[in-house]
Amino acid sequence: MLRFMPVGDSMTIGSSGEHTWRYRMWRHLCATYGGPFTLTGPRETLYDKTTDSAASHAYADPDFPRGHLAGWGEGWLHMAPLIGDAVRETGADVLLVSLGLIDLGFYTNAEQTAENARVFAAEARAANPRIAMVWLPVIPNIRAADDAPFAAQVARFNELLAKTAADLDEPGSPLLLASVPESWDIGTDTYDGTHPNANGEHRLASAFAEAMHQGWGLGGEYAG
Repeated sequence: MLRFMPVGDSMTIGSSGEHTWRYRMWRHLCATYGGPFTLTGPRETLYDKTTDSAASHAYADPDFPRGHLAGWGEGWLHMAPLIGDAVRETGADVLLVSLGLIDLGFYTNAEQTAENARVFAAEARAANPRIAMVWLPVIPNIRAADDAPFAAQVARFNELLAKTAADLDEPGSPLLLASVPESWDIGTDTYDGTHPNANGEHRLASAFAEAMHQGWGLGGEYAG
C-alpha cells in the first residue's frame, strides 16, 4: 500500500462544497496507478468559511480517502514542526507539498521560508528515512499581480526552493520539484485570485501527477 499525504495551505485543504485537488489526484491515481494506494493524513476536514474553522465535512464528493495535513493560513513555518509526527502516525510514503504563499505573505521572507522547507524535509526524513516528496513552487496570486515587492519575494523563494530541492534530493529519499501549471490564470483557474476553482483543482493535481510520472514513472499522464 503506497500512502500519499497531501500537505498544504488553503489551496489544499479547500472549503465547504469543493472537490479539492486532493480528490482530483485520487481519481487520477485510481485510473493510472497499478497498485494499492491511499491518501492519508491526520486531518480530514474542509475549511468552513461561515464559522472560520476547519470543521466542514461537506465535500462535493466525499467518497474518497480524505486524509491530509493542510490548513487555512498555514505554511512551511507551521507544518515543519508537525510533519514528523504526521508521517510516523500515518506511515506516509510520499508527501505532496504545496506551501509558501502564507509564509511569504505574513510570516517570513524568501530566505527564511526556504530554511523552513529544509527543516520540514529533515523532520520528515527523521520519521521515515525513505520518504519521497514532491514540492510545488508558490503560484503567484492576485496580491503578486498588484504588489511588486511581494511578487519579487515569491520569485526569489521559488529560486531558493528549486536549489533546496536539488540539494536535498537523495536516491533513498527522492525529492522532486514540480512545475507551476503552465499559463496559470487567476481569472480562470481561481475563484478569488488565489484559491482554485474546479479547473484550478485539475491543474494542481496535474502538476503533481506529471512530476511523479516524468520523474519516477509513477502513474501516468494526467487526463483529468
